[in-house]
Amino acid sequence: MSANARPDTDKCEARVEKLKLQRSEWELGSQLGEGGFGRVFEACSLEGELAVVKLIPKEPGAERELLFKGNGAPNVVPIIDSGEHDDAWVIVMPRAERPLDAYLRDSGGVLSVDETVAVLRDIAIALEGLDGGVVHRDLKPANILFLDGHWCLADFGLARYADAATATHTWKGAGTRPYMAPEVWRNERATTATDIYSVGVIAHQLLTGDLPFRGPKVSDYHDQHLHTLPPALTGVPTRLAALVEECLLKPPQARPTPANMLAKLDRMVQQPLAGGLAVLAAADRGEVVRKAEEHRRRSEYRTEQERREDLVRAAESLLSRFSDACLTAFAEAAPTGRLDRGKDGGWTFELGQAGLAFSYARTAAPEVWSNGTRPPFDIIAYAAMSLRLKEASAYQGRSHSLWYCDAQVQGEYRWFETAFMTTPLMAQGSAIEPFALLPDSAARGAVGPGIDVRQVAWPFMPLEVAEPEEFIDRWASWLAAGSQGRLGRPSQMPERPIQGTWRRS
Repeated sequence: MSANARPDTDKCEARVEKLKLQRSEWELGSQLGEGGFGRVFEACSLEGELAVVKLIPKEPGAERELLFKGNGAPNVVPIIDSGEHDDAWVIVMPRAERPLDAYLRDSGGVLSVDETVAVLRDIAIALEGLDGGVVHRDLKPANILFLDGHWCLADFGLARYADAATATHTWKGAGTRPYMAPEVWRNERATTATDIYSVGVIAHQLLTGDLPFRGPKVSDYHDQHLHTLPPALTGVPTRLAALVEECLLKPPQARPTPANMLAKLDRMVQQPLAGGLAVLAAADRGEVVRKAEEHRRRSEYRTEQERREDLVRAAESLLSRFSDACLTAFAEAAPTGRLDRGKDGGWTFELGQAGLAFSYARTAAPEVWSNGTRPPFDIIAYAAMSLRLKEASAYQGRSHSLWYCDAQVQGEYRWFETAFMTTPLMAQGSAIEPFALLPDSAARGAVGPGIDVRQVAWPFMPLEVAEPEEFIDRWASWLAAGSQGRLGRPSQMPERPIQGTWRRS
């Protein structure tokens, strides 16, 4: 029903709650449902104009729905009155005939190609009118209403001005999961391309009766939108299928603009393809599919890089705290020791004839650790703890590897202490024993299932960052012995049982 339709007198008189707003006074009727950030009611003005009133609780950022007061963009449900009432913002909109989700249900869950193109054209016209000004950020069938013969955008509760770099309440990451673009899942800035992606989801739903990404868990949606290609559209005209696939490309920059989308839809209506041009269009769609797979791989790689960067930061923070606790304990117990702090965060502590060194965390290179094959576990960062004897000859001390990895439980990362030795089958051992190794091919051989020149000599022991006493006590004892020239080569290797302390491939 249009905004200018006049209700019968009995209906108006049945309304009791009145809201006096900027333009008119409105009487509320029955509640129609929940929408975005507020409740929606039937309403009637004193002049007999039917409309809907939305009451939006005054929460931070809720006033975003008032962005469109007097906006005038085509195919956007206008705000015809607004104001405040108690603890709510109030906006008044024309009463639409139906939302797209209800129309889709009444149509058996699928629309024809012609109906779909008509819906997409109306949406494209709206987005072109908003392009460069406002981003909706929550497009879905429930927010698309049929009003005055056109499908119009409504419910701008998450909207933002496109040129706004920052805002007090940006609602980053918010939206409706099945329709959220990859950049929203990455908590990146929303643009018009974000709305175009949602249109691609809607188009797929209208044509097939199903969502391209079905979750159901949040983690599933996250992975699907970032890494998974949508199901191929079959039984759909080539150019329309290609357009939908373009809208669903992972990088925002690869998606069509609203103007470009509208032009393509217009050509579909005006110039149906046949013959050689239809074959060429099919070839073009193949190129879209190829690009979609390429973008999917890039998105997957980028997500893995971001995951590793987050883990590296966690590793550095944990090791720094652990390192400081160790150094404080050694310095307090041996105040005559000589401390040298490195610029990189590492340190050395010398006492008598020996010196301890604690290196800083370095980022592991996964390609070096994997060495072309699947590694037994994943290493994110590494460091080392070493004790060197100043006046040594055959035996010069010991060093242990510190690895931030998921050595024991897949996906559970923590710092581990371990060490290595040369196989007893070799005639000559190392001057440093046991010794640390970088996470490289040599270390891979030591932790692998076969017999290698290098072997694990110390069990994979988790570093208890909150309780470093055992680690500190052990290395303090070795430092004390070394400072007095009494530290010798271990009497047996491995010194402690190592079996089952790490995962094998």
